[in-house]
Amino acid sequence: MEPEVVHAELVLPTHLSFKRIQMYEKYPKGQSRGRHWKHLKQIIQAENYQNYPPNEPNYVNIESPPSMHPCKRICDITGYEAPYYDPRTGLRYANADIFKLIRSLPNEYVQRYLALRNAAVVLK
Repeated sequence: MEPEVVHAELVLPTHLSFKRIQMYEKYPKGQSRGRHWKHLKQIIQAENYQNYPPNEPNYVNIESPPSMHPCKRICDITGYEAPYYDPRTGLRYANADIFKLIRSLPNEYVQRYLALRNAAVVLK
């Protein structure tokens, strides 16, 4: 081989992009490791709530306008998210096993479940 190629110095970057960064390189000694969460008390102390208008919602003034998003549909039996709705009884359900249970319930139990979510109607 040629002597120039053998004695050439290679300049490599200190960090290769395809290698994982070690924790001690990412966070030198004394720095925090990760996200620092603030408690509500710390947020209230840090903000200047005296300068805000009284009708603007913030952490001190809990009153806020109603949500513009629709509420989640919850299964009346299990409490899981319910993508299905039984048109005969009016109950919401999460899976086929719950649907079988709903269809086997007496009418008075169905009315009680509907009353819990303020959707009680007289079923025929």
